[in-house]
Amino acid sequence: SSRTARSEEDRDSLWDAWGSWSECSRTCGGGASYSLRRCLSSKTCEGRNIRYRTCSNVDCPPEAGDFRAQQCSAHNDVKYQGQFYEWLPVSNDPDNPCSLKCQARGAALVVELAPKVLDGTRCYTESLDMCISGLCQIVGCDRQLGSAVKEDNCGVCNGDGSTCRLVRGQYKSQLSANKLDDVVVAIPYGSRQVRLVLKGPDHLYLETKTLQGVMSENSLSSTGSFLIENSSIDFQKFPDKELLRISGPLTADFTVKIRYAGAADSSVQFIFYQPIIHRWRETDFFPCSASCGGGYQLTSAECFDLRSNQVVADQYCHYYPENIKPKPKLQECNLDPCPA
Repeated sequence: SSRTARSEEDRDSLWDAWGSWSECSRTCGGGASYSLRRCLSSKTCEGRNIRYRTCSNVDCPPEAGDFRAQQCSAHNDVKYQGQFYEWLPVSNDPDNPCSLKCQARGAALVVELAPKVLDGTRCYTESLDMCISGLCQIVGCDRQLGSAVKEDNCGVCNGDGSTCRLVRGQYKSQLSANKLDDVVVAIPYGSRQVRLVLKGPDHLYLETKTLQGVMSENSLSSTGSFLIENSSIDFQKFPDKELLRISGPLTADFTVKIRYAGAADSSVQFIFYQPIIHRWRETDFFPCSASCGGGYQLTSAECFDLRSNQVVADQYCHYYPENIKPKPKLQECNLDPCPA
């Protein structure tokens, strides 16, 4: 190991010290900054003369828009083959995710407007990996370059999956003359990876309720992507089937309902990860049973709502099978003898 350390030292001694970090390539949303060093030897230096790190790892405000889209729209006022176009981003290119490919609005024309996107542009829409100097670099959920750390199904970086539970089930419609619709499933605030498949003639629609109590109803009439209560909804409608996907986390309580449309029955399969927002927590020891001469005291467990930071009825914690109620602890106390 000392020989290895010496060879690395010899190799680095041919280089000048690393320079200061450059300005970040972005002001928000995750960008890249670089630092340079000079080779001091007449021979070729081993190693690299540039290094990168991530920066500006705060989310951009919603009105800022997509970074790749901004780069495409920057070409709107430049003629392409003698004509002006409004350019939209082409994302998730498997062959070259770090080139700036854009499509003309309302046309089938797709053009590579730049060989490289700006540093800090996401390689793929559903990933933190970013393009740096035209190459896709791995970025972990800790926002560090080269990190392999991933989010668990609950959305916790490097988590163990213990803060949420998988909910799956099936609903079958039961037609009756006096019913026009029915509740399929209630999906609470904070849930992730929601997937529903309806098979049959009926139709899905959504009711939402924000934490402030504001309620709204949203009919899903056509295929497309929609923003409902700041949650992105992906909906596909077929003659005999409907698919609903929400990556989440949900920013409101969602109730999925079914609207009856035909005499035939429909079925809905659903699956999602629900946050465990009620957990048992151990109380402090209760007062001692005797003021002297030896007594005992116990702890208990109370159900705690992680969202409101309040103690709630025990039934909420019993709802989650993963929650195991801690057993009471017993200890002796006030062992000094009582005065005569």
